[in-house]
Amino acid sequence: MKLNEIRDNEGAHKKRMRVGRGPGSGKGKTAGRGVKGQKSRSGVAIGGFEGGQMPLYMRMPKRGFNNPNALKLAEVNLWRLQDAIDAGKLDASGEIKGDALVAAGVIRRTKDGVRILGTGELKSALTLVVWSASAGAVKAIEAAGGSVVQERIAAEAKAAARVEKRNAAKGKAPPAKAPRGDANKISARTTRTAAKA
Repeated sequence: MKLNEIRDNEGAHKKRMRVGRGPGSGKGKTAGRGVKGQKSRSGVAIGGFEGGQMPLYMRMPKRGFNNPNALKLAEVNLWRLQDAIDAGKLDASGEIKGDALVAAGVIRRTKDGVRILGTGELKSALTLVVWSASAGAVKAIEAAGGSVVQERIAAEAKAAARVEKRNAAKGKAPPAKAPRGDANKISARTTRTAAKA
């Protein structure tokens, strides 16, 4: 067999049907759309429409919500960091921030911040400055002799201090925190305490 003798298998490439090209073609005049009606016209967009019946997407219950203020984070696994170091694209000797990860081709853009996830093995000791990291990732990085600075923790502490300062200026008490644990047990405990009193 030669290169100029290579062909598709019989029936592998189906010929395209051209519509609206005369009655002899079998798909002329109305071009397979039938006669009149909405579907015979152009520009019909009836996705999800079920003829007036309550559509499926409205019959199904709502669940959860979409947080409009949620941060979009660029997620990076440990194996990707190690691959970049092995390829000589990432310098493990200094602090590694989002810009360095973009320059090394580990991520395309930093988005609202970088989050480190714990999939894969890390052999190099790294000093990472990122928005956040999973508990498993922090454990693996520290086990390899590195460290992680999570900007999220500092930002949350700063926000909490700002709220506390504002409440103190207005003479408000700090917001009460709900007790941790199972709601039923807490309710039972509260009832017993009230009964004793």
